[in-house]
Amino acid sequence: MTSRNELRLLPWSGPDGKPCFLSTDDSNSYLSRLADSLEAASLDLAADALEHAIEVLSLTEPDLANLRAASTDLAQALGQALRVAESRGRRLPQV
Repeated sequence: MTSRNELRLLPWSGPDGKPCFLSTDDSNSYLSRLADSLEAASLDLAADALEHAIEVLSLTEPDLANLRAASTDLAQALGQALRVAESRGRRLPQV
């Protein structure tokens, strides 16, 4: 049986909202590569959300709707970035 530390946390959840994990020894498998691509896309979206939020916050009088949208985007991006960090942290070699 594979231990929890050997399972890869995937960047998506199951239909019930619970985390999905991958058990494989092949880091080049289809699902591993798909997860890598989705993690990279999540981090790219987070960078875009941060850039947009900085633009909105730099305005003298930012519109409330834009502030809310930027805050929502940042919150979602942070959640995804934390999931990527957790997944990658689990795969670091134990010292």
